[in-house]
Amino acid sequence: MPAIEVGRLCVKTRGREAGRKCVIVEIIDDNFVLVTGPKTITGVKRRRANINHIEVLPKKIDIEPGASDDEVAEALKKANLIDFMKEAVKPQLTPV
Repeated sequence: MPAIEVGRLCVKTRGREAGRKCVIVEIIDDNFVLVTGPKTITGVKRRRANINHIEVLPKKIDIEPGASDDEVAEALKKANLIDFMKEAVKPQLTPV
């Protein structure tokens, strides 16, 4: 499984944004990360997320920690991942 790191693409598995892809922007502590879609691309707002509520993907983009939504969108565009990010994924619910 890929490590939780800045720039790693992931899928939210819980909450109202479940099944949508996002990017890890910053690691807050051992349990929480800051993620963004950005909202204009995937509909995921920039917010704190529990690492147990995201599923990391093998893809990664090159961004600085704390990058703005515009910088994330530009990095996704450069990596040709805009269409990949717009595709919704059916979340796999895991028992709590």
